[in-house]
Amino acid sequence: MIKRLSKRGGWVGLVLSYILVAGIAFLAARWPAPGGVQILPPEPSPTPMPSPTPGLARVYVSGAVRSPGVYALPPGSIAQDAVQAAGGPTQDADLSLVNLAAHVADGQQVHVPRVGEKVAQKSSTAVPRSPSSPLNINTATAAELEQLPGIGPSLAARIVQYRQEHGPFRTVDALLLVSGIGPATLDRIRPLITVD
Repeated sequence: MIKRLSKRGGWVGLVLSYILVAGIAFLAARWPAPGGVQILPPEPSPTPMPSPTPGLARVYVSGAVRSPGVYALPPGSIAQDAVQAAGGPTQDADLSLVNLAAHVADGQQVHVPRVGEKVAQKSSTAVPRSPSSPLNINTATAAELEQLPGIGPSLAARIVQYRQEHGPFRTVDALLLVSGIGPATLDRIRPLITVD
């Protein structure tokens, strides 16, 4: 009987040994190895996109100023800033004929007339546009917009007011949102304007 138990015990011991070894191997494979910790670099935080900033407005200042020429002015500048950039008015300047509070845009001319000089417009900040240089409706003054065919003073004022209330126009077709501009007017001025 003892022989039988030892034969049977041998087999049972052998099977238990295999199970024990397999269990240890299984646990060892799943258990992380010491020093196996992986350090990951911190994820880069999303950097905010820089907000687009309008570029400098290059303005030609002429007439009765100390240093006539082209000046680069920051966005939001007015005609008075342009006159000051040109060294200020001369003694014979007639500033009453210049709207010094008018905003200036890139490519614009500010002419300061001399006393007694004849001027075509009271506001001398507007420059006629040719089809080769389209007018940017996002930066144009009311005086510049009036030079477009079919755009009078009240419609030009509504365009500027709409732009101030709703932000810049994203497309030329967005002008249709301005009261008084219909498809026919837009088709007539489309080659003369841009939103860039």
